[in-house]
Amino acid sequence: MDSVRQRPVLDVSDLPSVAFGRSNTTWLANVFYMMIEGTMFALLFASYFYLRTRTSSWPPIQAPPNVGYGIANGIVFLLSLIPARYAQKVAPTGNRGKIQLALAGLAVFAIVNMVLRGFELANLNCRWYENAYGSIVWSLIGLHTGHLITEFLETATLLGVSFTPKMEGTRLADVAINSDYWYFVVVSAVLVDFLIYGTTRFL
Repeated sequence: MDSVRQRPVLDVSDLPSVAFGRSNTTWLANVFYMMIEGTMFALLFASYFYLRTRTSSWPPIQAPPNVGYGIANGIVFLLSLIPARYAQKVAPTGNRGKIQLALAGLAVFAIVNMVLRGFELANLNCRWYENAYGSIVWSLIGLHTGHLITEFLETATLLGVSFTPKMEGTRLADVAINSDYWYFVVVSAVLVDFLIYGTTRFL
């Protein structure tokens, strides 16, 4: 009877207290979230090209969006991959100083991106209510701007947490996952820039 009552015991004392990358369920949740957001962008991209086939003049206004601020912002987005990647590399080490440096750098880049985005919005040469072209352009850049602001707030929050004793365990994994989402913001920025500034000149 004693042998029947015995329960198997699994020793998990050697397992790490926090997992990074695919071993973390939050990482998987973030991937699913990016898939959902990516679908939203895909639907807007499809709508954009559909509207393009409905007219012989594209854009149906006197001048396409000014490309200067769009190019500048695109370059800043690409450069921001440096602190994002650095944050992802130092997060598993738990080195608070390096994590703070990486998050602060990423937050600064995000601020520059948002400032340049303001200039982009002022130089689209269209309003959202004027026609279908204006509506889809503002929808595209508006959707991405929402993601940009959200990611800045998340980065700023993690930066604030990094100055407290709570920057340990799962918070370290959150820093790495935050970089994954920033990659998504950068890739979607490049695609949106191509649609808004490139297709109006080359298609």
